[in-house]
Amino acid sequence: MVPKFTAHQQPAEAGLAAVSQGNSSRFDHWLLEKIYQAAGRPAIRLALSNGPQVSPQNTRPVATVNIRNRRTLFALLLDPDSGFGDAYSDGRITIEGDLVAALEEFHRTTPPLESQSWYSRAVSHCLSLAQRNSLRGAHSNIHRHYDLSNDFFRLWLDSQLIYSCAYFPSVAMSLEDAQAAKMDYICRKLNLQPGERVVDVGSGWGALVLHMARHYGVTARGFSISHEQIVWARRRARELGLDHRVEFVEDDYRNISGKYDAFVSVGMLEHVGAEHYAEMGRVIDRFLERGGRGLLQCIGRNQPRPFSNWVHRRIFPGAYAPSLRQVMDIFEPRDFSILDVENLRLHYARTLECWLERFEAVEGVISARFGPEFVNTWRLYLAGSIAGFRAGTLQLFQVVFARGEYLRLPATRAYLYTDEAKEEHAAVAAV
Repeated sequence: MVPKFTAHQQPAEAGLAAVSQGNSSRFDHWLLEKIYQAAGRPAIRLALSNGPQVSPQNTRPVATVNIRNRRTLFALLLDPDSGFGDAYSDGRITIEGDLVAALEEFHRTTPPLESQSWYSRAVSHCLSLAQRNSLRGAHSNIHRHYDLSNDFFRLWLDSQLIYSCAYFPSVAMSLEDAQAAKMDYICRKLNLQPGERVVDVGSGWGALVLHMARHYGVTARGFSISHEQIVWARRRARELGLDHRVEFVEDDYRNISGKYDAFVSVGMLEHVGAEHYAEMGRVIDRFLERGGRGLLQCIGRNQPRPFSNWVHRRIFPGAYAPSLRQVMDIFEPRDFSILDVENLRLHYARTLECWLERFEAVEGVISARFGPEFVNTWRLYLAGSIAGFRAGTLQLFQVVFARGEYLRLPATRAYLYTDEAKEEHAAVAAV
């Protein structure tokens, strides 16, 4: 016979279970509070599945982060970057609301690196040691990202496969037009002249090298250690009939030979590592002619700070975004003159918005080939990058430099802008 109990007559076992459940709930709430405090108390709601939640006070949450289980809570406490990234990728964390807005809020409230857990800092240090950009290490790091397959990047980049910040003189400009505008902008900053010799370090799929040769009459060499990129670039050169004026070399920048009038590097410095900046300066000094000049474009930061542990593990092994002061370690020892410095971070935010929109449009194709976890990983990477540039935790530096003998420096910056683009450029700057 099954005993019956009134509301005031519970069995001892039921009472103990209720106490245990209450203690568990309080412990989970304590974990959520610790995570929320470590994140800088953003305007985000944290909710444990079928459990407690923590919400911002006196403001409406931008989004809700749903966390599946206590194991994920512990992972978030130990290493917030990797814990969040891995859990989002495999579905243990889901976001209700705008993903980019939520990540932007986290970017704005994340405390300084020294405030992070000892475990997170230790993981960051170990990753930086394991992923150093030596000749062998750089090749391995680049292969893991850029050699995923050309077909993958073709799904969501522009038609020329340009994987770096575009330039939007008009906010309504298409991605294809903005990438062409970026290449012209770089060529004007370099003041390229027909017949000059140019070297592009980290030339990607070759679009800039081909653009310089085709529209500015230079001869150019592109260097990359991504096999997939070099094969693509060489084929494009043949298709355009430019293979007699351009050359794509599958080799490390440290092995560049010859002399050049101009140097350009777009989005490659992030893969060099700050410990190699002085070496990079010596390499440039070795091949740049008297009166030569160059342009370097890279993702940067306001202060020295490593990429997140998750980005290092899942997206860009060995990557580092320098402060502007660290970039100067390339130029100052060689006595290069800095001619121009510009920050295009909002242009990169817009570029990434275009990429994410295209990525989402082909999500099913990517998922069928690589799986849903891969889709979540890349979605988080693209959305997080947008958030970083919007919030200002990431910058996009363009630095133009020259030897002291360079004498063709224009008197004003007017040469950078066409008459039609001046008003549009001012409008973008105002936004």
